[in-house]
Amino acid sequence: MKKNLRQLLVCAGTGCVTCNSFEIKEQLEQEIFNRGLQDEVKVVATGCQGFCDRGPIVIVQPDGIFYRQVTRKEVPRLITEHLLNGKPIKELIFEPPETEVPVPNLMDIGFFKHQRLIILRNRGRLDPENIDEYIGFDGYLALEKALTKMKPENIITEIKNAGLRGRGGAGFPTGIKWELTRKSSGDIKYIVCNGDEGDPGAFMDRSVLEADPHAIIEGMLIGGRAIGAQKGFMYVRSEYPLALKRLRIALKQAEEYGLVGEDILGTGFNFSIEVIPGAGAFVCGEETALLASIEGRVGRPRPRPPYPAEKGLWDKPTCINNVETWANIPRIISRGAEWFSAIGTETSKGTKIFSLVGKINNTGLVEVPMGISLRDIIFEIGGGLPKGKKFKAVQTGGPSGGCIPEKLLDLPIDYDSLAQAGSIMGSGGMIVMDEDTCMVDLARYFLNFTVQESCGKCTPCRVGTRHMVELLDKICAGLGTAADLLHLEFLAKTVKSTSLCGLGQTAPNPVLTTIKNFRDEYEAHIVDKRCPALVCKALITYRVIKEKCTGCQRCVSVCPTGAITGPRAEAHNLDINKCIKCRACYEICRFDAIAGDAIRIESEPGQQEEV
Repeated sequence: MKKNLRQLLVCAGTGCVTCNSFEIKEQLEQEIFNRGLQDEVKVVATGCQGFCDRGPIVIVQPDGIFYRQVTRKEVPRLITEHLLNGKPIKELIFEPPETEVPVPNLMDIGFFKHQRLIILRNRGRLDPENIDEYIGFDGYLALEKALTKMKPENIITEIKNAGLRGRGGAGFPTGIKWELTRKSSGDIKYIVCNGDEGDPGAFMDRSVLEADPHAIIEGMLIGGRAIGAQKGFMYVRSEYPLALKRLRIALKQAEEYGLVGEDILGTGFNFSIEVIPGAGAFVCGEETALLASIEGRVGRPRPRPPYPAEKGLWDKPTCINNVETWANIPRIISRGAEWFSAIGTETSKGTKIFSLVGKINNTGLVEVPMGISLRDIIFEIGGGLPKGKKFKAVQTGGPSGGCIPEKLLDLPIDYDSLAQAGSIMGSGGMIVMDEDTCMVDLARYFLNFTVQESCGKCTPCRVGTRHMVELLDKICAGLGTAADLLHLEFLAKTVKSTSLCGLGQTAPNPVLTTIKNFRDEYEAHIVDKRCPALVCKALITYRVIKEKCTGCQRCVSVCPTGAITGPRAEAHNLDINKCIKCRACYEICRFDAIAGDAIRIESEPGQQEEV
């Protein structure tokens, strides 16, 4: 490669691929060929760049220019003006929502400059389908060090001293898990990578698998050496076809290079890896259910002990870690435990990846040091909330997590702090909510998800969560009572303490945290029979405020039933008999001319309205 060769890095993570980034890559290559620039410019399809909201993304290196939302029609212009004439296209360069001045350089963008990359160190800079590029960025040097300069016990000690905790949710110390597996009796042991990421709004593992598959392979090889395993399994849900494709390509390349298979690097170490597509059951994120699925059985959890470290796959000692955990291993081995443990907090070392989604300006994938505050993630990296809306809460840990209110925005993000707030780290989903979110409806949404994903094996989860949803349905319909709220709390605590596995034990978290932090909204639904956020359809009716309506007809254009009528420039009318309460008119009106009023639902005789 020529020293001064320019690169056009095209994001080819799933988000940008759905926005036609592969077509943009092909057109860039064609334009470069047509201009005779193929010896001066190289187009590279990278993994996820992280800034998903701005895709498709093209980064020009070494210029560091970040182009967002690139379309095919802009490709010829990009080649002509930027590459040939040296004039970056200002209107394609990223600009924050609060300014009209474009930010030209990648590292000047707040979304990127506040992050600390360890797991995502290779994102956006290499072709994930080319092992030579991974090796060019020091790939597999950690494996060489582990195999030729370290004993298995030394590897485990290094991971223990680093303080790495499992990134799959529970946060169990990785080194201790490895040590337990190594000390378990038996000549046959297994390594498993848990890539069954199923939280709504979460895409951390998928992005790592797509962007840097060799890092996970290298981590598993080191783990296999440490615990004495010769076989590994990568369990990845089938909904991730691009991740599965790149994993298989990476494995084939690693085998061809002698990095996976027999006598690796001439050390006598044998290790093979098999990719297992999962069927998409959320409960298979639980390790014993995942093991059952790999064995070809129904993915249902089993009681523990014995733990997988003692009795896992086919009753053999098995070490299970998630994608992000495995991706950390090469960096710890190559740079040392002391370097890793200096990052983060006393009890939560290193960095954590979060998928930042919801009511946020900068949607995407972020990697930050443990201990950073929620405020910094949401307002510095995330760019705050759109349309000047007020922050209300953030859900961490997916459907198993909890809702954290505004008063806890300065909470440090680590395992212990989140647990004290009634939430969990989880795999890293982070959903931001604004003032228009109904917390009762949100709790119902997450609980509905866990009801659908429950394996049904244990009664508390199977029956308890369904009954909780029925109570939330009743409250959202304006038919709830104070007794229902008490019953809901009691059920949530019972399900949490008596369920068999982590799915049932954490399913009540959204309910418990919303009751704790937003009890006034439950009271409004029960006592006042109104939804403050104007979300619960049974409790609202819409009308046009004649004095504010300008007759712009934006509401008319989005109404699916023709409920809003009226000539342009005159106040409109809304027929409540046709209105299906879809909220479209409320969302699109720029003049606050659509009002949502509470419907008074009469209580049944004898109902207690005091909460």
